[in-house]
Amino acid sequence: MILYGAPMPAPNPRRVRIFLAEKGITLPETPVNLMTREHKSPEFRAKNSLGQIPVLELDDGTVIAETVSICRYFEELQPDPPLFGTTAVGRAQTDMWIRRVEFVVMAPVGAYWRHAHPRTAKLLTQYRDFGLSNQDAYASALKWMDRELADRPFVTGESFGMADICLLSTVDFADWIGLPMPSELTALAAWHGRVSARPSATA
Repeated sequence: MILYGAPMPAPNPRRVRIFLAEKGITLPETPVNLMTREHKSPEFRAKNSLGQIPVLELDDGTVIAETVSICRYFEELQPDPPLFGTTAVGRAQTDMWIRRVEFVVMAPVGAYWRHAHPRTAKLLTQYRDFGLSNQDAYASALKWMDRELADRPFVTGESFGMADICLLSTVDFADWIGLPMPSELTALAAWHGRVSARPSATA
């Protein structure tokens, strides 16, 4: 199988790398050059019509895109250590938190990146006022996560999992584009320290 991705700071390929590192699965990443728009080429769109990474191509030619879907595939192949929960409730809560991270925390980061960052200005029509407005939305999202993490070590409870991977890749990318995590959010900062200390975080 072939895993198509890109190095840091691209957050979505990093999610898969962290997940695989936690599983102890070795799968070299085949790099796709984002700067030359290789992911938007006709050849790559034949694999993923949305022209996005990461993409996992199986030996029989089947293609799986979207980070969580790729990680779910590997979870099925190798259940231990579990990163999507071990019970019906745990799996449901993991799904719930993944969606919350993506829609509440990651969405304003993506909007700021697309519409207010100079690196994306030449790639699309920017609506800068809208982009900048997402700074407040992201700040509110981080305050919410700080409250949520005040009574537990990881996003879904006592165990590290896919929701933590999604949140870590989001806040680290946000920091890289100029949206740092405020140090006064002590619960969030403590969580970030715990997950960043894991060997997988360097993937």
